[in-house]
Amino acid sequence: MLQVHQINLQPAVGGGEVYTRWFTRALTDAGARVTLYVDALNRSWEGLASPVVDIAWITDWRQIVERLPDRGAVIITQSRLPDSLAEIGAQNHLLTGFAHMPILGRSAAEFARYATVFTVSKYCVDLLLKAGISQVYPVPLYGTGALDRNDIQARRVDSTIRPESPYHWDKRKGRDRLFALLEPSVRSFVRRDPFVKRPGLTLGIVSLLSPIKQFPALFSLLAPHIARYPAVNLEIFGDGGYAQVRDLKQSLAPLAQQFRFWGYQKDVEAIYPQIDYLMTGLPEKEALGLNALESQMLGTPVLAPRAPPFTETILHEQSGFLYRDPREDGGREFGGLLASLVAGRARPDPRAATEHLAKFSYDAMVNRAAAVVEHLGLQVALTRRP
Repeated sequence: MLQVHQINLQPAVGGGEVYTRWFTRALTDAGARVTLYVDALNRSWEGLASPVVDIAWITDWRQIVERLPDRGAVIITQSRLPDSLAEIGAQNHLLTGFAHMPILGRSAAEFARYATVFTVSKYCVDLLLKAGISQVYPVPLYGTGALDRNDIQARRVDSTIRPESPYHWDKRKGRDRLFALLEPSVRSFVRRDPFVKRPGLTLGIVSLLSPIKQFPALFSLLAPHIARYPAVNLEIFGDGGYAQVRDLKQSLAPLAQQFRFWGYQKDVEAIYPQIDYLMTGLPEKEALGLNALESQMLGTPVLAPRAPPFTETILHEQSGFLYRDPREDGGREFGGLLASLVAGRARPDPRAATEHLAKFSYDAMVNRAAAVVEHLGLQVALTRRP
């Protein structure tokens, strides 16, 4: 049985962390054992441990080196390594890793040290090859939109959606530590009425409000089109840094009372069925878009710009609608699409696109993980050859 040492030391939960949880499970179902090294302050990994998954709670990078065997470790990193730790690949270990963001206008040098680079879409595979990373694994390791979270993510007994803070405070920063202390007292004066879908057409964001999504840039172009239809509402489920939330609010100013922030919600299964369409961010910095997969699996179609990776994950007119990048036309094509939706255009049911969704099933992910286990086993055998 192959022992895999997997690293994800991200301090917050995003798509990469949801992916890591599923991929860990897929590796074990493919016959591997996994030691997963995680940030000790990020408790989202609780409940993942099992007889074949060991969770190592890390407070210092050096603790990883101390826990590794002297030689021959098979390492997959899901988060960027500091240069000091990345050198373990030259210390008789097999170092591989994921590129969870597109290499677009960024240096690919950090991936040159990996024996194999894995990534999650054909879009990202092609960008890595163009950047000169010849050792990229040629098959995109798509995530899964499966929502069986009993052993993947803690679920609330009460699935009622109530407003939470839209801010994710980075407690490494003095300003954010102060705001994190002050905000609860301010929010105590805010009503916490549960979410109720408003009449009309409901668009939804279900995502971290991170820079790679580019929501402020997107809605600075789309908000004027949405504002033409008072019965169209935008519901935002997710949190982000202070600047991202501030800029998104500014971009949504034309909508007045047509948008609401609900903050980070754990039970996403309760959200997707209550929105009519999921909105993605802008495309080029997005590697895959797990929220788009989850949404389709639950029967909620997606609205996204017509560009990779969304052209891989969304079938136009079957699992959602693709529209021209609004930076190219000021959002005119989106405006026309929205007008047709308001007028009663048929809403597609993504679950009818069975062949499309099968690529993003958990069983498909296990099959891809099994091929990865075989690939890693062969690489280990080659490195041990005298």
